[in-house]
Amino acid sequence: MSLSREGLEQAEIVADLLGVEPLAAVYSSPRERAYYTAREIAEQHEKKVEILDSLDEVDFGDWTGRSFDDLEGDPLWDAWNAERGSARPPGGEAMTDAVTRAVEGLEARAAEHWDQVIAAVSHCDIIRGVIAHYLGLPLDNLLRFDIDPASVSRLVVGSWGARVMSVNERLYQ
Repeated sequence: MSLSREGLEQAEIVADLLGVEPLAAVYSSPRERAYYTAREIAEQHEKKVEILDSLDEVDFGDWTGRSFDDLEGDPLWDAWNAERGSARPPGGEAMTDAVTRAVEGLEARAAEHWDQVIAAVSHCDIIRGVIAHYLGLPLDNLLRFDIDPASVSRLVVGSWGARVMSVNERLYQ
């Protein structure tokens, strides 16, 4: 799924926001919509986007392609939203597994780019999960903060651990 006109405009705004950062690399989820955002960022820095599978969105299994309205009232959907730390989409990936793969991927890239700034473009649930991980929040509380499309959250990641510097920055309404 590619970006809408609004999504493309938001990607340009994010690229402008990160245009002043000295980026060493730009990584993206393999999903097309994430790649388009990453490409906007990378072009400002004369970099190529590197696909990082660990940034992919949660595998929603049998729910893939279904709307939120369609899932409303499904007891498994309700459990997923209330108990992200233990629930699993039918035929899909547990949130704990998704967060583990994303954290491992980010930490490996941080080790490669020690003392440099990188951009990693992913999806709201993955970003929420990573932030929750580094803040020590249970995944069951994942929906207590927002990650908007085309927003920026900043982390400093090192061998000592990580620090969350900002969450959900955006320059558009």
